[in-house]
Amino acid sequence: MDIQNGGPVPDHILQTGLAFWASKTLLSAVEMGLFTELADRPENFAALSGRLGLHPRSARDFLDALVALGFLGRTGDTYCNTPETELFLDRRKPSYIGGILEMANARLYRFWGSLTEGLRTGLQQNEAKEGEAATFAALYADPARLRSFLSAMSGISHGANLAIARKIPWSKYKTYADLGTAQGDLAVQIALANPHLKGIGFDLAECGPIFEEYAEHNGVADRLRFQPGDFFRDTMPQVDAITMGHILHDWNLEQKKMLVRKAYDALNPGGSLIVYDAMIDDDRSKNAFGLLMSLNMLIETEGGFDYTGADCIAWMKEAGFREAHIEHLVGPDSMVVGIK
Repeated sequence: MDIQNGGPVPDHILQTGLAFWASKTLLSAVEMGLFTELADRPENFAALSGRLGLHPRSARDFLDALVALGFLGRTGDTYCNTPETELFLDRRKPSYIGGILEMANARLYRFWGSLTEGLRTGLQQNEAKEGEAATFAALYADPARLRSFLSAMSGISHGANLAIARKIPWSKYKTYADLGTAQGDLAVQIALANPHLKGIGFDLAECGPIFEEYAEHNGVADRLRFQPGDFFRDTMPQVDAITMGHILHDWNLEQKKMLVRKAYDALNPGGSLIVYDAMIDDDRSKNAFGLLMSLNMLIETEGGFDYTGADCIAWMKEAGFREAHIEHLVGPDSMVVGIK
């Protein structure tokens, strides 16, 4: 192999194989609240490392690594946030998405260390492996953790939620329900963009106060209500449109098809089911995030997996939807819209 004359080079292999170096550096910065500290004002090295409690041996390497990775700026000896970290990683801003990174740092980082075992056994590799409570059961039992988790879900879904609020021809409908609504950001964004609509947030009862507080904060509580329920055991609300955002990938094939059928039965004639996830491209070669998210479902769930738009369209047609199509939203997320 002659690397100097245009042959293959190992750069991509090494960068990916050692990507956990960069990942853990960012996750530790989020854990320490570095970007929140810098949101007030830029700080010089001595003041910043002191406030974070960094040991002198590695403090400068840590901060300069974040500069080189594009997460901090530096002028002389003074560090500052980038526009992205200022907006998305300051804990005091509503645009904060660090909640999902905090969860990745506290839980997923170590569980992904067992990916090889999961690939060979097909078994989830999280708390359930040690006989502890299932992930969602543990979350819903702890109000503080639940609030943080639901806020994190809003953060990572917000861009797609805004797109759905604009892209669907909502003028054709009067009512909608967001299944697995969590904090309710999708339901809220649809209501904000479409003042004629009335909506329902459907989720387990523990989410109710968090949903209602979020709807009130955004000024749409008069048109949104929370309906407690379990979409496996209870009847879904009868409405003109049903949304499922980052929900379907949690479940196995039989459960996915069952949820699509229940949504079909609940919709009024001519209504729409809007499903969105980080859908894998039909060729299964481009949306790396969707494929990696599917591996994350292996780590986190008993039978969940991500899927292609063609897969989802087929499930909708099988359930009775007369037509279905896929549309890209933002980043790795796409939606499939089925018409009853």
